[in-house]
Amino acid sequence: MDPKLVEVTQLIDRFKAAFKASNFDVCSTLLSQLKVLLTKFPSLPPVFQQTPNAVEELKLAREIYEQAVILSVKMEDQDAFERDFCQLKPYYMDTCGIIPPSSEEYPIMGANLLRLLVQNRIAEFHTELELLPAKALDNAYIKHGVELEQSFMEGAYNRVLSARQTAPHETYIYFMDLLVKTVRDEIAGCSEKGYDYLSINDAKQMFKFSSDKELQQYIAEEHPEWDVKDGRVLFQKAKESQPCKEIPAAPVINQTLGYARELERIV
Repeated sequence: MDPKLVEVTQLIDRFKAAFKASNFDVCSTLLSQLKVLLTKFPSLPPVFQQTPNAVEELKLAREIYEQAVILSVKMEDQDAFERDFCQLKPYYMDTCGIIPPSSEEYPIMGANLLRLLVQNRIAEFHTELELLPAKALDNAYIKHGVELEQSFMEGAYNRVLSARQTAPHETYIYFMDLLVKTVRDEIAGCSEKGYDYLSINDAKQMFKFSSDKELQQYIAEEHPEWDVKDGRVLFQKAKESQPCKEIPAAPVINQTLGYARELERIV
């Protein structure tokens, strides 16, 4: 075997051992070394030079970037996830027929959809879906993200909160926790405007908390302006603290009349 391939293979084994031991700092160091070694492989994107070791080089490079994406989730680093996924994507899109499909392709694609959903990048979410083959939409990992997005857009927050329990891959838990927080913040905003108060039991059910302690901890950390008294969550203080915004009526009317005059000239 080519000495460069041997060196990379040995480093990958060390990376996997460190990852298994949850030694993520060592993993990051080894990952940097692996990425440097990949620059010596001429068969990788975007060149795709035909070499005797092209297939092995492509497979090793794909595995390294897959491990990098999974590591970024473990380290809760969304920026690193985006960088590594962008580097990994050509190995999924442009190497069909050169190397066999990876078993990690759809789990990682699904994780990327969740990341875009968490970051509220809905247009990019749908762009990624358009790039996938039609059969991919029936894959459990992809369907999970699609169904979450539909529930989120419909305002079916209870389905989003319940979906954490059915996450099809362990790497999804990190993004699901972020999404759950986003959804709870949305519910909190709606509750403040729709109710003067909620009973503790109703609030637990609405926010999908299993105990009073979890609910009280959430209120203390995220909404200290709420009061908890006599078995109820009171929103009145939060409503009083919200400033009333005045609508500048005269400028708006003048601007609207200006638009109308311009439209008359065009017609």
